[in-house]
Amino acid sequence: MIKEGSKAPDFELEGSDGKKHSLSEFKGRYVVLYFYPKDLTPGCTIEANEFNKHLPEIRKLGAEVVGVSKDDLKSHARFKDKCNLEFLLLSDPTSKTIKEYNSYGDRGIFGMGTIRNTVIIDKSGKVAKFYQKVKPNAHPKEVIEFLKSAK
Repeated sequence: MIKEGSKAPDFELEGSDGKKHSLSEFKGRYVVLYFYPKDLTPGCTIEANEFNKHLPEIRKLGAEVVGVSKDDLKSHARFKDKCNLEFLLLSDPTSKTIKEYNSYGDRGIFGMGTIRNTVIIDKSGKVAKFYQKVKPNAHPKEVIEFLKSAK
């Protein structure tokens, strides 16, 4: 169960850059780990574009944005290319990490799957903030406000 103040679960997932990534490589920085249902769908595209637009400000606040979905690396490559995304996307085809981060469940008319959640992990690897069922267009601004207050 993810809860604020607890240690964030480590993971090892393949990234859109062709490398394997784990949480430990981000130690010393905040990580905005956001979970989304599917590449190139309307809501997911809005959220990714918003994070991309605000990426310089987020990075200036000492954080890195990382998107996670169960899509494969080919799908991630198309998504990054079409939207000119400048941050890392991780592939979790088994949904293991998605489930460990409480981001899998009933999506109503869409059935079971990845829920649009975000976990902000602090520099020491603890959960600083857990946002559930976020709104794609306004969420990156919420993240920025949280990061400003966490400094």
